[in-house]
Amino acid sequence: MTNRAVFLLSLAAFASAASLRATDTLLPQLAAEFSVTTGSAASVVTAFAISYGLLQAVYGPLGDRYGRYVMVCATTLASALGTFACAWASTLDTLILARFAAGATVGALIPLSMAWIGDVVAYGERQALIARFLLGQILGTAFGQSVAGILAEHFGWRAIFVVLGVLYLIVGVLLLLELRRNPITRRSAGDATVTIRSGIARMAGLLARPWVRTVVGTVFLEGMMMFGSIAFIPVHLQQRFSLGPGAAGAMVTAYAAGGVLYAVGARRFVAGLGERGLALGGGLVLAAGYLSLAFAPSAWASLPGILLIGVGFYMLHNTLQVNATQMAPAARGSAVSLFALCLFTGQSTGVWLAGKVVDAYGTEPVFVAVSLGLALLGWGFRRRLKVHALPARA
Repeated sequence: MTNRAVFLLSLAAFASAASLRATDTLLPQLAAEFSVTTGSAASVVTAFAISYGLLQAVYGPLGDRYGRYVMVCATTLASALGTFACAWASTLDTLILARFAAGATVGALIPLSMAWIGDVVAYGERQALIARFLLGQILGTAFGQSVAGILAEHFGWRAIFVVLGVLYLIVGVLLLLELRRNPITRRSAGDATVTIRSGIARMAGLLARPWVRTVVGTVFLEGMMMFGSIAFIPVHLQQRFSLGPGAAGAMVTAYAAGGVLYAVGARRFVAGLGERGLALGGGLVLAAGYLSLAFAPSAWASLPGILLIGVGFYMLHNTLQVNATQMAPAARGSAVSLFALCLFTGQSTGVWLAGKVVDAYGTEPVFVAVSLGLALLGWGFRRRLKVHALPARA
């Protein structure tokens, strides 16, 4: 029963990740249609990330009070509305507003799903199960980037939002049916003492803990560097190698393939490297991937670099995610939502900064800078893990 429930959460994660990355491939087309620079068009990415992050202060407490699975179901259905609104947008400003609205509900899906898994799965088994859950997120990333480009070439940029809106409706109904027939989905419900106000205070209080500050500070920097740069990989492929949006989106699926390689072998990765090895290795693999991408002489030569970026990111990020589920077990929903808030605040900051650099100097300086930054980040988190021992690991 747990596996079926996690599978449906993985479908919600698939839709969430597809929404997050759907506009990456569309940026040159949006810039041309609305007569703006690529950096300005990237505001549709920033708007989504900002609302995604800010609303974590609300969803964490709501998940603690009403149940994480219940909230995932409700927000999946609500996400269809904001996504359809993106398809109807007639100006860049209205598209940015619609993306902001969509991010406000989509933001609940992955963090609350992870918190629910933390409630029902023992720590020793959690990293491997979260890695399998992440398959939905990984494949959603590939779907959003590749299918968005293909649909844009044949039906225009609005088509992907129609497809995603329908997907949210289908997954939301399946989650609702699971809630009714599977009692394990209601295990985390029932803390009537939690309010949004008290939940926000609880999230703020978590920052008094040094280890919480370490984890959320690390994920902020990871989000800033990783997502600030990955949003411009399709732009890089289209501008440097004159690819169409469909071909560029298809090539970026190598990133998802790297994530799948990690997820499939997660148990062996964890057993062989441990958390410290995954943190350092992830940073170094990311650095190699971005450097390879920055200096690739052809589009085909870019594929290994994109693949390495996928492997390295999930090595590092999965380690951070598992620590997020255990850094405050008594307030797991609030803790994971704080983690997501910092991740997507970092992303919105990174996309904004990277957009400025891309408009002025192109994509290569962004990739070189984040290669160094992510290597240092992985090394730094490895050092912090060395001196920190969670009670669950003792």
